[in-house]
Amino acid sequence: MSTDPQPQAAPAPSGKPAGGKVGKAAGQATAKTSSDPRDTPPPAAIRHKGPLELRRKAAKVTMSDRTLLDTKGPGQFVHTDPWRVLRIQSEFVEGFGALADLGPAVSVFGSARTVPGSVNYELAVEVGRQLAEAGLAVITGGGPGSMEAANKGAVQGNGVSVGLGIELPFEQGMNQWVDLGINFRYFFARKTMFVKYAQGFIVLPGGLGTLDELFEAMVLVQTRKVTSFPIVLLGTAFWSPMVEWIQTTLVAEGMVSEEDLDLLQVVDDPALAVELVVEGAARHRNPNGSSTGNGTGPGTPGGTRG
Repeated sequence: MSTDPQPQAAPAPSGKPAGGKVGKAAGQATAKTSSDPRDTPPPAAIRHKGPLELRRKAAKVTMSDRTLLDTKGPGQFVHTDPWRVLRIQSEFVEGFGALADLGPAVSVFGSARTVPGSVNYELAVEVGRQLAEAGLAVITGGGPGSMEAANKGAVQGNGVSVGLGIELPFEQGMNQWVDLGINFRYFFARKTMFVKYAQGFIVLPGGLGTLDELFEAMVLVQTRKVTSFPIVLLGTAFWSPMVEWIQTTLVAEGMVSEEDLDLLQVVDDPALAVELVVEGAARHRNPNGSSTGNGTGPGTPGGTRG
């Protein structure tokens, strides 16, 4: 094939396209193609906003420093997601810092509606007291009812009484028996503390919040996110129907395995509940194989008050 330059057609007179009708049709096609916005992207002005690279409509944003300096209203910036991320981070930092030296502990759950003086209230007091006497700190949700009772028992047993509160439209804040209290805005940050600093759960009768913590603990053990984590349900009359439903419905229909029921132990005696958790705590190991807490086992006072 020749590589010589090809002769160029002479320019057409002004107002007349070159090449007759064919040239005219081609010219129309070219004009149509070049003017179709779907085929030719518009000029893309690139805008950098921190690590982001933005084009076209996405590039029409206000500069970050302008947004920072030119506030539109009082406190508006605290309602943005990036600010929430910092607030979430601060909750983890505060929780980790406050509980780092806690030592061996058990989380105790139960209803905020438990009435003082009731059977369940007194059970929680006894559980808290016996845990403290066994050298375990007692962690609760810091509220009233069974939480208050377990914290009360921990104080009576000369142990460490911890409350992890949560911002809610109801409940009365931290109960008076909490020695070390932390208030959280976010449930997931609070739940992390319940599991991270506990060697086991003792669960008294309760409602949706109690069930939430119970089943989340079961999932964490089942999926091996935590290891050797005893879960003891206190009150056979209350918990047996639920356990039976798991057996006759979830296991029967293949939704869970028979072995999953082994994650639960149901008892009536607070002393036995504490004994089971203490035995489980002695076996509790983190993924690296070392003891939890400060290396102290059950029967050793549970660290400092942070």
